[in-house]
Parts: sequence; C-alpha cells; structure tokens
Amino acid sequence: MEAKNSETNCYVNTSDHDLDANVFTQNMQCVWHQRIQIRHCRAQHSELRHPIKRAPFWSSSAAGSPILCTVASHQSAEMSSCLSELTPLLGGAANSSAAADYICNQFTDAGFAIDTTYLLFSAYLVFAMQLGFAMLCAGSVRAKNTMNIMLTNVLDAAAGGLFYYLFGFAFAFGGPSNGFIGKHFFGLKEVPQSNFDYSNFLYQWAFAIAAAGITSGSIAERTQFVAYLIYSAFLTGFVYPVVSHWFWSGDGWAAAGRNPGESLLFKSGVIDFAGSGVVHMVGGIAGLWGALIEGPRIGRFDHTGRSVALRGHSATLVVLGTFLLWFGWYGFNPGSFNVIFKTYGPSGSIHGQWSAVGRTAVTTTLAGCTAALTTLFGKRLQTGHWNAVDVCNGLLGGFAAITSGCSVVDPWAAIICGFVSAWVLIGLNKLAATLKFDDPLEAAQLHGGCGAWGIIFTALFAREKYVNEVYQGRPGRPYGLFMGGGGRLLAAHVIQILVILGWVSCTMCPLFFALHKLGLLRISAEDEMAGMDLTRHGGFAYVYHDEDSSAHDGGGGFMLKSAAARVEPRPTPATTNQV
Repeated sequence: MEAKNSETNCYVNTSDHDLDANVFTQNMQCVWHQRIQIRHCRAQHSELRHPIKRAPFWSSSAAGSPILCTVASHQSAEMSSCLSELTPLLGGAANSSAAADYICNQFTDAGFAIDTTYLLFSAYLVFAMQLGFAMLCAGSVRAKNTMNIMLTNVLDAAAGGLFYYLFGFAFAFGGPSNGFIGKHFFGLKEVPQSNFDYSNFLYQWAFAIAAAGITSGSIAERTQFVAYLIYSAFLTGFVYPVVSHWFWSGDGWAAAGRNPGESLLFKSGVIDFAGSGVVHMVGGIAGLWGALIEGPRIGRFDHTGRSVALRGHSATLVVLGTFLLWFGWYGFNPGSFNVIFKTYGPSGSIHGQWSAVGRTAVTTTLAGCTAALTTLFGKRLQTGHWNAVDVCNGLLGGFAAITSGCSVVDPWAAIICGFVSAWVLIGLNKLAATLKFDDPLEAAQLHGGCGAWGIIFTALFAREKYVNEVYQGRPGRPYGLFMGGGGRLLAAHVIQILVILGWVSCTMCPLFFALHKLGLLRISAEDEMAGMDLTRHGGFAYVYHDEDSSAHDGGGGFMLKSAAARVEPRPTPATTNQV
C-alpha cells in the first residue's frame, strides 16, 4: 500500500512489499525535482556567501554571514535530507540506505558536472574570440603589417596567460581580501577548493586577454614589439584584475553581489554583468592613451590636417573576424552566469537560470543586429556607400554596449541599446577625425565609448524582476531609472565610469609615456613606411603588390601572388618605372 507524503509529494511504501514499478518511477521523478531544489538552495547559498559575477570564491565575511549554514554543514544537511527522503521511497529494503546514499551522491556530482561543463564550454567560446580579434585586426591594417598584428594577438594570449596565472587571478579574486585588491591564490596556490575549480580560472583568463586584445588594435601599425609585450603583461597581470576585483569579487567595494553584511554602493552596487566597463572600457581607455602618446600613423592626416583613409587590406578578414567574435559573444555574455543548473521557481518549473541564459543570448543578438543595421543606413547617409567594414564595427559596438545589462533587461530594451550605440560610435569617429586621433580599428571609440553607453543603458533599463533573480539575497535592490527603480543604480554606474577612466589613465598613461621616453614605443619612420612585416618580422604575410595611397593618387590595393614561385612583372618600356 502506498501513501502520498504531503511534504515531498511522493509516495511512501507502507507495506513490506516492493513498490509498483510505476510508483517507483514517479518517486524517482519526485526525487529528481527535489534534487533540483537542493541544487537551487546550494546555488543561492553560494551566491549569497560568494556573490561575485562568475566564480564563487571564499569571502571575508563567510564565517559571520547570516546564512543558514556553512558550506560544509550545508552539504552535510543536504545529504542527510536526501537520505531521509529517498530511503523510504526505496521500499525499506535492507540495502535501501546504501542505495539512497549512492543515488544522492550521483545527483550532487551530476549537478557539479553540468555547471562545470557549461562554464568550460563558455570559456572555450570566449577564447575563440581571440581568433576573431586576430582576423579583424589583420583585415583592418595594411597588408605590409599583417604578420605583426597577428603575432601581437598570439602574444596577448600567451603572455596574458602566464601573468594572469602568476598575479592577475589572485589580484582579481583572491579572497578574503580588502575592497581594492585580492591577495590569495598567486600561481593558483590552494586551487581547487570545494566551491570553485580550475574552470573558473580558465574562464577569467579568457576575459583578461580580451581586454589586452582591444588595446592592441588602437596602437597597430606603428608600435614596437617589445612595447606590446610590456603593456600586455602589465594590463592582464595588474590593471585589469584590480578593476574586475572592484566590480566582480565578493570583496569588491562596488560589486553588486558583495558579501552579505557589507554595504552596497548607493544600496545597489554596479551591475556590470559581463563587462562593458570591466573589459571593454578598460581595453578601450588603455588603447586611447597608447594611440594619443604615439600619435597618428604616417599619412593618416595630410599637411593641411585633413583626414586621409588608410584602409585595411581585407574586408573579407574583417567580416570573418566579426562573425567569430559574434559566435564567441555567446560565451562572453550568457556564460557569465557561471552556473546553469539552478531553478528560480518551484520544483519542476521551467523557470530557471537556463531561461535567463537564453534571454541573455537573445538580448545580445538583438543589440548587435540593431546596431549593425543602424550603422549601415547611418553611414550610407554620411558617405553614400554601403560599407561592410563600418557595419561590422557597428555590430561589435552593439555587443560591447549590451554586455553590461544583457542579463537584466528585456529584449525590446536591447534594441534601444543597439540603436544608440551605433550613433555613439559614428559620433565618436567623427570627433576622432576632428581631433586627429588615429585608431586603426576604432577600438577606443568602439569599446570605450560604446562600453560607457552600455553602463548608462543598464542603469536606465534594468528590470526589477531580472535584477532580483540574477543578484539574489538583497530584496528591495534599486533597478533601472526608466523602469521605476530610482536613480541610485544610475549614480553607481556614473561612479563606475569615472573610476575606470581614472584608474586606467593613472596606470596605462604613465606606462606608455615611459616607453615613449625610453624609445621603446614607436618604430622609426623608415620602418613604418616599409612595413613592420619586412623590417621587424623577416618577411611578409603575403607576397603582394601594395600601392600606398599616400604615395599614389590612384588609391591603394594589393594583389596576392604565389609565395613558392614569386612572379614579377617583366620590364617593358611602359612599365619600367613602375613599382
């Protein structure tokens, strides 16, 4: 005889006979839903104690936080609950306790495996963005500098990996610590722990090298190779990690998910979910100072100060790189939840973190698409052309802007974000030309400017429901100004923009200036005219014919030839003096 348990909503065997097969199946389904609830409790508990954006690390207030239990006691209570619920459902057989223990362990292990797999897959997607950066950069520079810019992208990942392992990860998430900088886990010492693993480091490293890749685009075609190595190590090992500690660590002074018991900035903290400020503004502002101190490329502005287009050599590579970055952004934004196996509603509900992940992917897509179309028609009105490269940059500007609020805004709001970001980029590019600022990839304008707009956008359009789901444990938290949440979140986000601008300026500007004074920043004029591939890297990425627009009235272009058997034009009376 079976009786339904009012608390678990499952059937308990009240006889000495085995359960009917159908009832047993129902019971296992009940237990599965109960395990989901336990996973939800554990995830919520982890976020309350370690409420940072991605990786849940030890916090300074762990021992005294007003939570039901510590991690160890919580896990023990979870297991006891699992055993007490499951043992009667197995019919009271002699080995039911052992079977219940085994099944409960399997549920727990499966939950960790699902979340870890999700995080690792997201890390792989973000890392694949390095290939997108490489292709985008290569297509945006002249052919004579292709090998140089490709190599700098490789070195961003390689040097960034070592320095983030040695210092950066500890400075960013090495808690317990103060609000300014982390102080544990140097060289991944004491990793893994019970509540985070190596997958968290891998994911964070992929973000760190993305910031360095942004900067490399701003100073392309004129920077010494040693300068790339120095700034990349400094940015990924110190400058970027400090900013990520402020806004993503549970100990950070401005984090929206700060440790329980610690006050939030303007009672809200900064909601920079995937890094419009932490990643894009940091990389963009660093590139801004590098490009300002170096000065424009030779030929970028004529003797009267008019802008001269030094177009990249391959729109094909630009489009390829853009699509690779688009693909990787689905790890960048949705992956920033860190875990996916978590429910927001009652047991068996379809409403959970998986739904929020899907919504985040949708808002990301809509912002980028809207920005691309707005740029297409906006540039058409300006220039009279349908320009593929401009559309690609506009698309990426939309992605950079939505990155901050992708998880807490509605899809319709993402369209507004993308529309405005396109005009922000167009306006900043006009301003850059007026001020004779030369950024070959528009990285400072795109990532710095659109990233700043994204931070403001989040403070205007963040929805209360989504904010409370993503950043749990603080009821009554402020949300978007235009959604009725008041101006506290906006105030916090203005502070974020100002402190990132100040911090990156105070660290990267002196670095670039010192490199400039030491003669380590910019290459010679002769090397720049000849191309860095030939003068610094021993040969060209292509065997090509390149007509520099600064030297020929007919514009620029290049023609690929066979590297194995180079074919030169035969001298004739008509072509003897041609290059």
